[in-house]
Amino acid sequence: MIPDLAEDTPISNYFPAIEDILKANIRLKEVIEPTPLMANVNLSEDYGATVLLKREDLQVVRSYKIRGAYNKIVSLSTEEQRAGIVCASAGNHAQGVAFSCRKLGIQGKIFMPVTTPQQKIRQVTVFGKGMVEIVLTGDTYDDTCATARADALANHRVVIPPFDDEKIIEGQATVALEILEQTQKPIDYLFVPIGGGGLISGIGSYFKKLSPKTRIIGVEPEGAAAMKLSVEQGKIITLEKINKFVDGAAVQRVGDLNFSIARQIASEFVAVPEGKVCSVILKLYNEDAIVVEPAGALSVAVLDQFRKQIRGKTVVCIISGSNNDITRTEEIKERSMLYEGLKHYFLVSFPQRAGALKEFVVDVLGPDDDITLFEYSKKNSREKGPALIGLVVKQKEDVNGIMQRMDEKRFHYQYLNDQSDLFQYLI
Repeated sequence: MIPDLAEDTPISNYFPAIEDILKANIRLKEVIEPTPLMANVNLSEDYGATVLLKREDLQVVRSYKIRGAYNKIVSLSTEEQRAGIVCASAGNHAQGVAFSCRKLGIQGKIFMPVTTPQQKIRQVTVFGKGMVEIVLTGDTYDDTCATARADALANHRVVIPPFDDEKIIEGQATVALEILEQTQKPIDYLFVPIGGGGLISGIGSYFKKLSPKTRIIGVEPEGAAAMKLSVEQGKIITLEKINKFVDGAAVQRVGDLNFSIARQIASEFVAVPEGKVCSVILKLYNEDAIVVEPAGALSVAVLDQFRKQIRGKTVVCIISGSNNDITRTEEIKERSMLYEGLKHYFLVSFPQRAGALKEFVVDVLGPDDDITLFEYSKKNSREKGPALIGLVVKQKEDVNGIMQRMDEKRFHYQYLNDQSDLFQYLI
């Protein structure tokens, strides 16, 4: 049950009208083609359901963000367009804005966090083709947004927000219009990724009017679940710290409009561990040759939490984007293996005598265990020397046998996976 609103929460009477969404859809025909709604055989067999993927990763800018950005910019007055626009973005919105600026011949200034993957920065440059200036500033989207707004005010330019705006929401809602045009089957569950809330506000509004029986589930990364927490507390909460790994959905504060709408149309808000997101990224690539960014995997990563509910049902997952930097692959693999319980780190005290390492390898490790990291420096003045060891096991239960044998052989060790203050230096 969604709690009542707190007294200090902004309340908006705005709700996207069907006619405004239809107008946005007509505008967007100038720049995009409808993305496919594709049945996924592997996921359908795994969950005993009909799982359909709405492939917004196949957009011209490889994410749904072009919809809201173009709808907003093309709706500006001639005078506003002539003055130029400003936006803040972690990457995907920036690409949509850059593409729109080039298409409409408008000068744009795009502020991006310094943590933005290089792949997304390069793509903004490509799509803008000389019509945009990129400024890297701030560690999070929220920091960057404050700088962008100050610049827009000083230079009398319009800010193109990534989610908290009526025209942005109406543009994103066209995703829902396409879904309902592309299937005649009633949709039982719709899983939508959430960053600032623009996508779920738009999609959910359209579904609530034309497919009211569909259960709409909002999905956020565990380390940045601002909408879930805000709805639970009945007011908008600004997170002090966030995990920025799922960069396309990692915001400290959701939009005012989006909060007002989302809490009315969503059945539930759910958070997904970042490690689970990584496992799904790899699974989609290995099994279906689908490349997704972390935010794009959220709607599939949550399915395990609804395995019983969706069995025999028709399910739609929004694949929101595919702007993933290939240089992040090793980090994604690492996070996935840690989440699955297949990789473990230990600090082991080795006796400084000949044969100690051999004893560890022969008597402690199992035949399927693999050493992926070993850092050790011998100190002649000490009886024991610490070694940092990374191990990969075949089954997650195998680590219990390793620790048991270390105890039996009197190897002193410290398990690092569950010590966040130390573990942050390893990944």
